Amino acid sequence: MQVTETLSDGLKRELKVVIPADEIAGRLDTYLDDLKSKVRIKGFRPGKVPTAHLKRFYGRQAMAEIISNMLNETTTKVVEERSERPALQPEVDLSDEDAEKVLAGEIDLTYSMSYEILSDIEIGTFDDIEIERPIVEISDEGVMEQVEQIAESNRPFEAKSGKAPKAENGDRVTMSYLGKIDGEPFDGGADPNGQLVLGSGRFIPGFEEQLVGVKKGEEKVVTVSFPEDYPAAHLAGKEATFDVTVNEIEAPGELKVDDEFAKGLGLESLDKLKEIVRGQIENQFGQATRQKVKRQLLDKLDERYDFTLPEKLVENEFDNIWRQVQSDMERSGKSFEDEDTDEEAAKADYRKIAERRVRLGLVLSEIGEKNEIQVTDDELHRAMYEQVRQYPGQEQEVFEYFKKNPAAFTGLRAPIYEDKVVDYLLELAKVTDKVVTKEDLLKADEEEDEAAKA
Repeated sequence: MQVTETLSDGLKRELKVVIPADEIAGRLDTYLDDLKSKVRIKGFRPGKVPTAHLKRFYGRQAMAEIISNMLNETTTKVVEERSERPALQPEVDLSDEDAEKVLAGEIDLTYSMSYEILSDIEIGTFDDIEIERPIVEISDEGVMEQVEQIAESNRPFEAKSGKAPKAENGDRVTMSYLGKIDGEPFDGGADPNGQLVLGSGRFIPGFEEQLVGVKKGEEKVVTVSFPEDYPAAHLAGKEATFDVTVNEIEAPGELKVDDEFAKGLGLESLDKLKEIVRGQIENQFGQATRQKVKRQLLDKLDERYDFTLPEKLVENEFDNIWRQVQSDMERSGKSFEDEDTDEEAAKADYRKIAERRVRLGLVLSEIGEKNEIQVTDDELHRAMYEQVRQYPGQEQEVFEYFKKNPAAFTGLRAPIYEDKVVDYLLELAKVTDKVVTKEDLLKADEEEDEAAKA
């Protein structure tokens, strides 16, 4: 095998590889000799089929398999001998005309391979990284506030007494309604048995206020305008009418937050309910804290490392992001103008996000490799079971999906690996706790919003 470098420009490499025809012929002879003992051809005893006869019947098929194997073997061997790390699998170029001649055994196998290599990354130390970890102190009052919200959502309602009672704020109205725009019903604008607690703010602004004072059996046309930023673009900013028929008016019943209330939720006591609520709050705040800390760490790594990125890695990442952006915009019915930008500026912004992702991915991968961080089979299986649990009633189908798609199962490795590397770095960094309000902890900054969109 002869290898000649034809291009070395930055991270780009192109090589010309020549494998002599007699080497391929030797592989073919070995292949056919092995085939002799396996094939059964009428008129010949097992193992006695002439090589020339086998070559006539199986030569082209054998050559195609041999050449495919040699392309895979030699590209891997060439890269290993050059001690290079390709960013992606090398691309192989073999002209159709040459391929036919190679299959016929007329010429040497000559092909070109092109790829980009990974930049060398000097890892260094991390004990000088400073991270501020925001935490929220969970008070008994905060837990009780959450419990009371749960109680409010489970408040009993009773039919209003009296002659033709009118609906007031706090009452629950059961109604049927049909929404129209320009006199035509629209999707999602109808409910034969909708319920609404007046004053809850659950419906379109202005809707609930127009139901204050209605009576059971009353029919009313409610006119409102959808907000300009309404998620469904075909409704945003448009005036709509709702034909409403009031079926029932109920007043809020007495609510006691005590052991009996907890038992109504299937728990043994109010203390148990508080314990569960505290755990939920801790989990929610813990996840938010983790995201804030991780974002700080990644920001500092992004500032620290600056190296040339393989163009194709960036292009692939950008394509993935851009497809998602277009899909989201198509689903929401929005345009770039709605986001106060244009396509060219949006592409530039998302390309920066792609570059950041690739850079951080390479840095985290290098740190993990240098420090022998591994993802175990048990961790992969636990991640798969977590995926399965998200689809109750479809567990078997999800299992089958992972079974038939090994790449999907392997794809679970990346987020686990990333989190393990992040945990490793946080053990080395200087992390100090800072008590913040829950509003500050849960508030996402603009950069986080942009990352979420991506």
